[in-house]
Amino acid sequence: MRQLSIIRLKPSRTALIGAFAAILIDQSTKVWAREVLSRPKHVLGPVWLRLVYNEGVSFSMGRHWPLLAQIVAFVLLVGVAVGMARAAAGWSSVGFGLMLGGGAANALDRLTSLPHHVTDFIAIGSFPVFNMADACVTCGLGCILLTLRSNRPLWRE
Repeated sequence: MRQLSIIRLKPSRTALIGAFAAILIDQSTKVWAREVLSRPKHVLGPVWLRLVYNEGVSFSMGRHWPLLAQIVAFVLLVGVAVGMARAAAGWSSVGFGLMLGGGAANALDRLTSLPHHVTDFIAIGSFPVFNMADACVTCGLGCILLTLRSNRPLWRE
C-alpha cells in the first residue's frame, strides 16, 4: 500500500489541514483545561499545567490597549493567510498552516469568551504560560525558518 505524505499534497491542502488541526487541538485542550485545572498540576520537571487567562496577545503584550492589540493581531492573521495562499509545497505550507490555525484559534477563544481573553495553561519554568495555539504558531514559524535555511522556495512561482 502506498503511503501519502502530508507535505506532498497540494500546498493549499497541506496548509488547510494544518490550520484546522491546530484549531481543533487548541480548542479541545482549552475546553479540557477550563474544566479540569482548578489547581496547578505538576507534570514533569519544570512543566506544570496552570490555568491563566491572558487579556493581551503574546506574552500579555497589549493588555493595556486591547483594541490596538486586536487590530494588529488581525492584520498579522490576514498577512499569514496571504502567505499561506502563496506558500510553496513542503514545510513552507505546513508552517503557514500552523501559524494561521494557531492565530485563528486564539482569536476564536478571545471572541467567544467574556471577558475577552485567551485561555493559557502550559507552564514551563519561568517562561510565560502558553497554550497549544501558541505552540502551533511557534512550530509554524520554525517550519518557515527551516525552509528559508535550506534554500528552498517559500512561495510558489
